Amino acid sequence: MSKRILVVLTSHDQLGDTGNKTGFWLEELAAPYYVFKDAGAEVTLASPKGGQPPLDPKSDADDSQTDETRRFKQDEKANAELAATHRLSDMKADDFDAVFYPGGHGPLWDLVDNADSIRLIETFIAQGKPVATVCHAPIVLVNAKDSAGEPLVKGRQVTGFTNGEEEAVGLTNIVPHLVEDALQKCGGIYSKADDFTPYVREDGQLITGQNPPSSALTAETLMAWLTK
Repeated sequence: MSKRILVVLTSHDQLGDTGNKTGFWLEELAAPYYVFKDAGAEVTLASPKGGQPPLDPKSDADDSQTDETRRFKQDEKANAELAATHRLSDMKADDFDAVFYPGGHGPLWDLVDNADSIRLIETFIAQGKPVATVCHAPIVLVNAKDSAGEPLVKGRQVTGFTNGEEEAVGLTNIVPHLVEDALQKCGGIYSKADDFTPYVREDGQLITGQNPPSSALTAETLMAWLTK
């Protein structure tokens, strides 16, 4: 029986008060999407508002393209699914084997404290299912609690977009949260590789990836978890 994976995207499109747009990062959806699909998994896309989630325009620039992003952009079925994401509030952990959160800066605003997202994450964990996040998306873990009421990431090996990477993209003073700091503040055992190199941590049911180049590896780690 094929695995059922819920992919949760941001609905937030404003980059603070800069007047610039943000959203989800294309590679962080496209690369995992095909890791899952090519492994025979069923993929369901959801977002807080439902419908078409905002794409970070920088992730669609020429220098951000990969084989997977080009494949996704030419995939009519994938684009139809993206244009009609389900409402996050309608999603139930019972219906899936795992949940995956792509990053982009959007989640720093709308998914960090989204009650539906937190409920889902806590339920997946309680049901013994894996939760995977990449880049900025590990921010979705910071307000989730374990069965004892402790922060979910406390004492766990985690990674996510580094302070150095945020500095490199010039948004340290724009974003409402720095992922590295936020994970450590919750008691996460944070580690990282060099900026913009693939790096993934797996600790029990939590799988976290550091940055866009970690997207495929994060998804592959999740699929390995599901098939072991």
